Amino acid sequence: MVSPKAESTSFVAKVFLLRKAALRNCSKFNIKLLKECISMLPKYDVLTQEQVLIIHNESIKILEEVGMDFDYEPALEIFKAEGQKVEGHRVHFTREFIEGKVKLAPSQFTLHARNPEHNLVCGGENIIYMPGYGAPFIQLADGSRRKSTMEDFDNIVKLAGASKNLHMTGGTVAEPQDIPDEIRHMKMIYSSIKNSDKCFMGSAEGRERAEDSIEMVALLFGGKDVIKEKPVLISLINSLTPLKYDERMLGAMMAYAEAGQAVVIASLVMAGSTGPAALVGTLALQNAEVLAGIALAQSINPGTPVVYGSTSALSDMRNGSLSIGSPECALFISASAQIARFYGVPSRSGGGLNDSKIVDAQAGYESMMTLMAASITGINFVLHTAGILQYFMAISYEKFMMDDEMAGMLLHYMKGFNFDEDGLAFDAIAKVGPGGHFLTQKHTRKNHKREFRTPQLSDRSAYEAWSKESLDTNQRAHKQWQQVLANYVPPALDESIDNKLLEFIAQRSGK
Repeated sequence: MVSPKAESTSFVAKVFLLRKAALRNCSKFNIKLLKECISMLPKYDVLTQEQVLIIHNESIKILEEVGMDFDYEPALEIFKAEGQKVEGHRVHFTREFIEGKVKLAPSQFTLHARNPEHNLVCGGENIIYMPGYGAPFIQLADGSRRKSTMEDFDNIVKLAGASKNLHMTGGTVAEPQDIPDEIRHMKMIYSSIKNSDKCFMGSAEGRERAEDSIEMVALLFGGKDVIKEKPVLISLINSLTPLKYDERMLGAMMAYAEAGQAVVIASLVMAGSTGPAALVGTLALQNAEVLAGIALAQSINPGTPVVYGSTSALSDMRNGSLSIGSPECALFISASAQIARFYGVPSRSGGGLNDSKIVDAQAGYESMMTLMAASITGINFVLHTAGILQYFMAISYEKFMMDDEMAGMLLHYMKGFNFDEDGLAFDAIAKVGPGGHFLTQKHTRKNHKREFRTPQLSDRSAYEAWSKESLDTNQRAHKQWQQVLANYVPPALDESIDNKLLEFIAQRSGK
């Protein structure tokens, strides 16, 4: 048996050797980053530090030699002013520029909610769960589907607001098809404000809609100066793989960066179609796109809160469709958490991802694989934690409740073990002794609620009790979300602020 002291010495020795080997082969830039990520060793890593450096250097090579297209003149002007080589819409970056700008990004930041109890720290050891994003369809319990509506959006915000496991209500939790496109973003922001007091996301549909989002939260929080000091919005900025950003995303990114709001800068490389049919090559391509986006955000406003985002997955070579419920996607999630730690910035990935069309066993096992990968590898910002089906195309109320249960299970799992006196339970063990039981012990009554998680959806009853209704998980979830909505009371919103928000929407919509 190895003594605790010897075990500790062994661990320290391993860390020393890793540090020594890594630092010997790095530039000054990489030395700083490796020192930072040594402290994250307890996370589950899928890459060695040498492999992370290889990916970093390959990404720099792509940005230097291939370059990226930016279809937005204001962004190109910024890069020109920063001394980067710009030819048409193509920008070629230098290593020094990229590495210097990434250093300016904060390692963590706070998102402020209208209820300060729901403020969120993004980065470090923190994890933020939230619902799915962008689904145009609602999958019904009977297997059919329909277009999502504003009522669906409101309902999902309320379910997220009621959840003890989801930390924020998210962004476009369902794309309301019954609202005109030109005012849809404002209606969604208003719903997020009205139906919950948790943090939420802003619109990324171009500069104008980002500015509308900023104006609305400024009304809520007391002005643009207030929110610039204390960010309240985070928005999803996606590259257009391979190696491109469009006007819509760049305009939104620039508006949020100027206003001091946070941005998730994400790449979705579909290995085999929009990216190479090679996992490491896909990571290098993804990384190049994200680094370029971070560099732009920091050029606009040094210190802009950014999140390193990955939604990379693969193309199924049998039919060309996106596959997110795959082990490859879980690997991309895991590697991205580690790469973000290397750069000293928070990370984002998907959560309960799957390719299933209905709420079935496939939806369950694929979602647990990807959500657990995000959770145990150190992802900080987990979009699509709850509700998503069919590679982002649909959201389901029943799947939402299933995923909420899984999120609760994983949060409990990540708490680990309790090693205080009650956790060791020596006195209780000594009192019961050989051959006894602990059911009637005071220690059991005192500790079981703290140590054990009681499921909200899963059924653990005896077969005889279960068989009285014989409900499967989908049926139980159907009943549960209806009960939650029936009992949910949105937190009060100041009437004067409510009126100002409604007036703003009416003015912007021309009514």
